[in-house]
Amino acid sequence: MVSLAKKILCLAFVLTVTSLAETENSTDIHDNSRIALFLQPGISFLSFDQREYFQDAIDTIHHEFLTQALDKRDSANVAKQDFQKVNFCFPIYAGLQFQLRQDHFVSIGAGYIHDNESVVLVDQNNRSHHYSYTIQGFPLFLEYRFAIPVNLMSLSNESLFSIALRWYWTLPHTEIYTSWGKLAAETPYYGSGFGLSIGYLLFNWKSLYVYGDLGYSYISVKSKKQYADIVPDGPEEKAKWNIGGIQLQIRVSFGVWNKPVVIEDSTATTDSAVVAGDSSKTVGKDGATADSAGVKSATAAKDSSSTLGKGGSAAGKESATIVTKDSAVPSSAEKQQTTPETKQPAGEPAKESEQAAPPTSKKSEQPARPSAEARPE
Repeated sequence: MVSLAKKILCLAFVLTVTSLAETENSTDIHDNSRIALFLQPGISFLSFDQREYFQDAIDTIHHEFLTQALDKRDSANVAKQDFQKVNFCFPIYAGLQFQLRQDHFVSIGAGYIHDNESVVLVDQNNRSHHYSYTIQGFPLFLEYRFAIPVNLMSLSNESLFSIALRWYWTLPHTEIYTSWGKLAAETPYYGSGFGLSIGYLLFNWKSLYVYGDLGYSYISVKSKKQYADIVPDGPEEKAKWNIGGIQLQIRVSFGVWNKPVVIEDSTATTDSAVVAGDSSKTVGKDGATADSAGVKSATAAKDSSSTLGKGGSAAGKESATIVTKDSAVPSSAEKQQTTPETKQPAGEPAKESEQAAPPTSKKSEQPARPSAEARPE
């Protein structure tokens, strides 16, 4: 049994460490349940030091069987088993959890502890005798749990670690009953002990949260009876024992009333990004249309400017031709405005000057007729 307990503990420890190492990084992990129901199974190694009383009783009975043997054959029939040196059990708790504010919880719960240890002895006549003792407890606890800030302890930049503080009371039927008798524990109103554990949020899905807890509890109970009433040769003093110890637990909670889930900015950002992308595509299309329109207008302007350029050049050629012709042939007015006083160069012949002179009319070449007054009688 001890080897089995060690294997179970090692397996649970390995699973816990693996879960801690492989926890998915979440953008925002919080227990959003205002009121939740939880179930908390686990494994507990009880700090029950009084087991030696029962082992001494078994040793005494075994010795009596040996002394009653008549020969070696009878002595060979005598056999015994020893009680486990470690008292471990599988307690289970259930309760109600309230969230006062973000990552601060108050819980009330009750549990059941049951640890049965039994042995078999064989006497000299080869008859079997069964002896056992059972530790039974019904603890009631009040718990305060709070998340450890990220700057103190974190594996994934989230407040996944938590510390739980508990105060225990014991309910009726918390007792030890054995093959020889029973001890009923008292149930004081002020409580019976405390507990401390550190937890880690292993998994969450919607309103379901799974924690892994490792801690220690001290739940001391006492009885008005003595150990001598339940075990042979037990001490004659009021019985007192501890039903707490090292605990490894898995806590599964389900939110029945949850805080409203606020849609994170990431969703809004994604939607806005999609809208922005669509608008940018639309703007891009509009811009492309505008650009194409601009290209078309630029092409039209270029064509028109080239056409105008061609027309202008043609007009320019025509105007240049007209100007050239006009400038080559002087007008009559210009000829009339030319005065005879213009001096000719010294080397030019007189013929040219005559040619340059404006032509005179035939009428002016005829000699003037004498007037009537000037005619002789």
